[in-house]
Amino acid sequence: MTRPALYGFNLDAMTPQKIFFNSSLPRSGSTLLQNILAQNPRFYCTPTSGLYDLLYASREHFTKLPFFRAQDPELMRTAFLSYCRAALHGYFEGCTDRPVCVDKSRGWLGTVDWLNEFHPQPRLIVCVRDLRAILSSMEKRWRKYPHLHPPEDDPTGLKTGTIQMRVAAWLNSIPVGNTLIRLMGAVERGQHRHFHIVPFEDLVANPGPILEGVYQYLGEEPFAHDFENVEQLTREDDSHYSVYGDHQIRRKVAPVPLDYHETLGKELANTVKRDNAEFFQTFYPGR
Repeated sequence: MTRPALYGFNLDAMTPQKIFFNSSLPRSGSTLLQNILAQNPRFYCTPTSGLYDLLYASREHFTKLPFFRAQDPELMRTAFLSYCRAALHGYFEGCTDRPVCVDKSRGWLGTVDWLNEFHPQPRLIVCVRDLRAILSSMEKRWRKYPHLHPPEDDPTGLKTGTIQMRVAAWLNSIPVGNTLIRLMGAVERGQHRHFHIVPFEDLVANPGPILEGVYQYLGEEPFAHDFENVEQLTREDDSHYSVYGDHQIRRKVAPVPLDYHETLGKELANTVKRDNAEFFQTFYPGR
């Protein structure tokens, strides 16, 4: 029996899509990488995605609602994981007919074990960046908008105060700290060995070999990318985010000057490196 078309898609004609994940530190090149990959006509690459949040909310309801808890737990577990798997694939079937999809969300980093239950052996691309450079970028964004009231999700809660206070808040809350905790938790569990780590500094300095490594990790044929003219194909209205939201990319892939000593000051920059020694030892050994 042929199933009816749904929103213009012939469900029987669809082939299973490969689904991968970009779960990266903020301001570490994840948007740039998504738009580079999107040059490949086989790839559909999301902007910052809400798919993870939809599934996470479903998990919360599944855990709390008495209707599920009152039934056979193994049956409900099987049913729920089947639901998650179908939701994951159904989401992208509704988005695109391209065979390869890359979902960008920081949330996947903290739920790899759960993801593995309904999407076995998930492949995560994780963009990282020198924390000092991330914080320098955050500070420059903060200084750029002195006329704006602090957003509700500004962990400092202040437009005054010291740079040391802001850096401490960013490292211990959103948007940096939460993702950093997830990443280092994955390191603690050894999960990061199954990720494909993309250092921002290498991506912008030598994108060709970096993309070759990404394709090898994903099991896809390499593609001839144009790093001189990367069109912005993922669209996000940054007005819906706080002052830290900046998802615009430069058209040309090129190195970014290291200015964290000037922005943060050498003493604070050294403190950040010392206090996050495990991060630097794991992702930037010898640098």
